[in-house]
Amino acid sequence: MRMGAGEGGREIVAVDIGGTHARFAIATISAGRVLVLRDEHRFKCADDPGFAASWARYAGVIGRPLPSAAAIAVAGPVSGETIELVNNPWVLQRSCLAAEIGVRTVHLINDFAAVAHAVAQAPADRFQPICGPDRDLPPDGCISVIGPGTGLGVACLAQWPGRYEILVSEGGHSSFAVRDDEDAALASQLRRHFGRVSAERVVSGPGLRHIFRALAPDAASGDVPDDAALWQRAIAGHDTRHARALDRFCLCLGAFAGDMALVQGAAGVVLAGSLANRLLGHGALASFSRGFIDKGRFSAAMADMPVRLLTDAEPGLFGAAAAFASLHQAG
Repeated sequence: MRMGAGEGGREIVAVDIGGTHARFAIATISAGRVLVLRDEHRFKCADDPGFAASWARYAGVIGRPLPSAAAIAVAGPVSGETIELVNNPWVLQRSCLAAEIGVRTVHLINDFAAVAHAVAQAPADRFQPICGPDRDLPPDGCISVIGPGTGLGVACLAQWPGRYEILVSEGGHSSFAVRDDEDAALASQLRRHFGRVSAERVVSGPGLRHIFRALAPDAASGDVPDDAALWQRAIAGHDTRHARALDRFCLCLGAFAGDMALVQGAAGVVLAGSLANRLLGHGALASFSRGFIDKGRFSAAMADMPVRLLTDAEPGLFGAAAAFASLHQAG
């Protein structure tokens, strides 16, 4: 994500570690803002035994000394000495991390808190309407930030004139809310495999497979491709079964996003991430709108709430840099 010329600012390494990939970039920051990202690279986490090895891989690709500061977004809670990632076996030790990768300053942030920083600093033209009224997101109040991917990210952006704060959440691990008989059948199937059923089991990249199997229980195992192929077939409308699964996914995503907006007292909602971007312009988003609005006595209020998509497919990198810039205003 480019925000302007990169001259005259401070360079840092921005990192976004997810469940599947580790993403790296060199960011130039100044006066609390991100000026530019460049030298972006992505590596599979499974290809390296830990973060330090992935960092070294990036340094080798860049071919020059890396900046002495790093902003690292991680998929999981960042409190305490030991940082254990969700959906990723890597473990980071806060006290020795800087020395391990050879930098002076490290700022750790939850990955979806980073995405919320990206939402706070992105210009208005980076947002596309999903549903709700034809107006910009409000400049103050709370914005719910939701992102299905390998897991399900949730954060809250609280804005006031001239400043903002990010409220970190693990809302994706809240319980899956059953709306109808199809949801009940899906929850029953998942309960047999996992015991407790969280929203993330349904509203995430792997969740589409669970939905497909629940809606087509008689499908042979050969009819259920891997997750990447299943998403391709669903987006393309491969057949009725794939289309139904995607419609149900979008309905559940909309219902969950609406629940989070109610819980957080939001004045708007932003969807973010590469998976959400694949849905832009797809007819299944009508099901998202239906699930989002269908909140009983609050349905009218939900219909009047703007829901937008952040069109940067990988906002975690920009957001990690934005968080660092916000914290180090004089840098």
